[in-house]
Amino acid sequence: MSNILEIKNLKKYFPLKSGFFQKVTAHVKAVDDVSMEIEKGEILGLVGESGCGKTTLVNTVLNLIEPTAGEVVFDGKSMYKLSKNELRDMRKYIQIVFQDPFWSLNPRMLVKDIIGEPLNVQAGMNSVDMLPKVEELLEMVGLPKEGAFKYPHEFSGGQRQRIAIARALALMPKLIVLDEPTSSIDVVSQAQILDLLNNLKEKFDLTYIVISHDLSVVNYMADKIAVMYLGKLVEYGDSRTIFKNPRHPYTKALFDAIPDVYTENIEDIATLEGNVPSAINPPKGCRFHTRCPKSMDICKTHEPELIKQGDDVKVACHLVNDIRGIKEEEARNKHAG
Repeated sequence: MSNILEIKNLKKYFPLKSGFFQKVTAHVKAVDDVSMEIEKGEILGLVGESGCGKTTLVNTVLNLIEPTAGEVVFDGKSMYKLSKNELRDMRKYIQIVFQDPFWSLNPRMLVKDIIGEPLNVQAGMNSVDMLPKVEELLEMVGLPKEGAFKYPHEFSGGQRQRIAIARALALMPKLIVLDEPTSSIDVVSQAQILDLLNNLKEKFDLTYIVISHDLSVVNYMADKIAVMYLGKLVEYGDSRTIFKNPRHPYTKALFDAIPDVYTENIEDIATLEGNVPSAINPPKGCRFHTRCPKSMDICKTHEPELIKQGDDVKVACHLVNDIRGIKEEEARNKHAG
């Protein structure tokens, strides 16, 4: 199976300016040297605490914001080498379903116009030709076609999310980004939406990137997981392997914070101590070492590489990876000095 998306050494630094002349004095390192691949038809779960860089990564990948460095190849084409017209055409194949369907749907527009907007803008379809297509899309996501002449507020949260999904499907994309797809709807609707997304994926051979704080959603949907911390990938690979045996201390901490059937009260849920350091001045060495209960001296001085562990997982952690090479280098430097 071929890769539909390749991310190579991607960086996104936001400059901070101060003073009368607005001189750049520092940078927010929101995404810092991230590399990964997604095969056609896969689902990638992107997880991590708020502020870890998940949304910035996706926005940079989609060329919604300009990268600082790196390359993104989508369906064989470099996203950052496309002309404006080529990028506009490419956007037909990449769509986003936003976190909150209430705010992402224009309350003053009828559903037929909301779903039909990309058909009009990208495909040049007129209102007469759009209606049958909109009705088809509504039924595809489990809504009656009569809903085309209603406003978003006339639907429940779960139904509004279905409308957002229908809009994303309008141009038959190859990749859909799902930004917290179930966070704003009730539990019953969540299960129904997840089943709908899986059915649509199989029917249209879609590829998903799922951004979520809810690890149960990621566990249910994802083929691969990418765990981010402070702009860096710390663990990446096969979801079943990682959920069965998380290796990075940060990944373990995230998983330990998930309540299960044996959880009796809030005190039984493990919590990660400390706050996420500033992305303006991240810690030297491993960025997680200031919160890691297993931190070693080497973690404070040497940044760990994302190294393969077996066939299907990569981990950036000195506890897990072979650090003999670094120790040998330190010994040589000490001897030379």
